[in-house]
Amino acid sequence: MSRTDFNTLLEAGAHFGHLKRKWNPKMAPYIFMEKNGIHIIDLHKTVLKIDEAAAALKQIAKSGRRVLFVATKKQAKEIVAEKVAAVGMPYVTERWAGGMLTNFPTIRKAVKKMATIDKMTNDGTFDNFSKREKLQIARQRAKLEKNLGSIADLTRLPAALFVVDVQKEANAVKEAKRLSIPVFAMVDTCCDPTDIDYVIPANDDAAKSIAVVVDAMCAAIAEGTEERRLEKEKEAQEAAANGEAAPKKEGKPRIKKAVKESYDAEEAAVADVVASVETPFEEPAELAAEEAKAE
Repeated sequence: MSRTDFNTLLEAGAHFGHLKRKWNPKMAPYIFMEKNGIHIIDLHKTVLKIDEAAAALKQIAKSGRRVLFVATKKQAKEIVAEKVAAVGMPYVTERWAGGMLTNFPTIRKAVKKMATIDKMTNDGTFDNFSKREKLQIARQRAKLEKNLGSIADLTRLPAALFVVDVQKEANAVKEAKRLSIPVFAMVDTCCDPTDIDYVIPANDDAAKSIAVVVDAMCAAIAEGTEERRLEKEKEAQEAAANGEAAPKKEGKPRIKKAVKESYDAEEAAVADVVASVETPFEEPAELAAEEAKAE
């Protein structure tokens, strides 16, 4: 059964492309006709492509891997944030910081710093700082939250990237291709589908069109996640029924070592935050460059 249908896409305005003079010839296979100087997308092909992309995303979710959604255009932000958060996937809706994928270790360092600040607030460490120091740290936290908050739980590179507007998110697509990360995307008639692994020909400017496509993708991810959960439960039940022995005690020294390393890492992170009060936080160069350009 299809994730969506022709009429649903038609009502959402997913068939409206761009002006003929703005078209990209590589999108010709997905164009049905031209009307009043505007290209009309073949929604029958859109339905097929949605099903194809949804099936692939379902398998990714079932394997326990993550899909990063990118949609920074105004009409897509709220839709993506709401629907994607509901299925527990990371997303970027503010702006794409250069190096978010290609310089992932640095980005993760910034995210860990944000988590450390939160922990300091919860355990009372934050109360030991002066009013000025608290203000500086709070500003750092707010800045990091705005840029990286929605990917805070992304501990490793995503297994796939889903993009709403290929032209607007060109940098994200380039980084994904450089790292051989498959790209799923809504592609309008003015865009180049060359670097997109799973092309979904559709109007990427209309909020309703975006909602229909993203909803189909999220539904597939939710199904994959649920199937994974059920499989894990089944395995656990079978293991219990077979009376499998608990893990051997030899693992304890390793656990102690891991705990110690984790404790040391936390101490180092706290020290790093404290030091940053004296020396302002140096955000990733790519983030700084992006902000300077925006100003």
